[in-house]
Amino acid sequence: MQYVGMMTQIRRNNLRSVLLLLSFPLIILATVWVFLAIIQSMGAPPADAYGNVAAEVDYDAVNRSFVAIAPWVVGIVGVWFLIAYFANSSMVRAATGARPLTRRENPRVYNIVENLCMTCNMDMPQINIVNDPQLNAFASGIDKKSYTVTVTTGLLRALNDDELAGVLGHELTHIRNRDTRVLITSIVFVGIVSTVMSVVMHMMFNAMFYGSHSRSRDEKGSGVSIIIVMLVGVVCCAVAYFFTLITRFAISRKREYMADAGGAELCGNPLALASALRKISGAPGLQGVQRQDVAQLFIIHPQALTSGMMGFFDSLFSTHPDTRKRIAILEQF
Repeated sequence: MQYVGMMTQIRRNNLRSVLLLLSFPLIILATVWVFLAIIQSMGAPPADAYGNVAAEVDYDAVNRSFVAIAPWVVGIVGVWFLIAYFANSSMVRAATGARPLTRRENPRVYNIVENLCMTCNMDMPQINIVNDPQLNAFASGIDKKSYTVTVTTGLLRALNDDELAGVLGHELTHIRNRDTRVLITSIVFVGIVSTVMSVVMHMMFNAMFYGSHSRSRDEKGSGVSIIIVMLVGVVCCAVAYFFTLITRFAISRKREYMADAGGAELCGNPLALASALRKISGAPGLQGVQRQDVAQLFIIHPQALTSGMMGFFDSLFSTHPDTRKRIAILEQF
């Protein structure tokens, strides 16, 4: 299998990174504007004595409020993003339980990675390992200092050297194509929206079940208003989260096929990579990881994370193609 189009893929991924950086703040700002418009319409005055109904939404008032709030929203989200973006390595390690793997501990992995890096003339990334019986590998990082390839102990036990070289070549190709930069950008923004949703829902839960016991009858009306406002906030956050899922389409499923092609070229044995994917598909993922955003990094997306209604939507917007198709393509060569 010949690996072609790497520079084109790099350019496309750089463009996707820029588009993601622009689209996520726009989604958040649009959600804030809709929230303000809904709240303003809820307080619109009723019809007058002549039956004239005032405009349901005073757009001038909404726009004035939005202009006053938008800089704060942009500033908070910007600072949050920068902290998460540049702390992505520690975030991924904490989420997966990964730790650095030393050469003395496992020279086999280091030798394979070094040979593959010399073949494609790239710098050696960091190598991490997770003590987990399931089979998994993924690449992460945004630059040369943070580029990392992570493997599980289960993967090292299950694969022979040729199969492991194919998997490591696949992950190195993700780094070469800068797929990891796009994925980390997506993970950070989806995490921001998810966190805001969780906070708003927690506040609404407390207002409904705990605040009601301490309020007098006169205060209950204002309490209901607060709950309605927070409920509107939850709906707006849910809509924003839905659109952040849609932006996963910017992370084309083609990147996995490209990484398969690159891994097959680097190891020189497409059938070995196909065999590795078949083994991994039997027990993919990490036992302690239940986060969809982190699962985007895995070489094969765990099907256990796609159960239920939310799983249906996550699979609908999945960034991974069907594993059987990937194996069939590799076995054609």
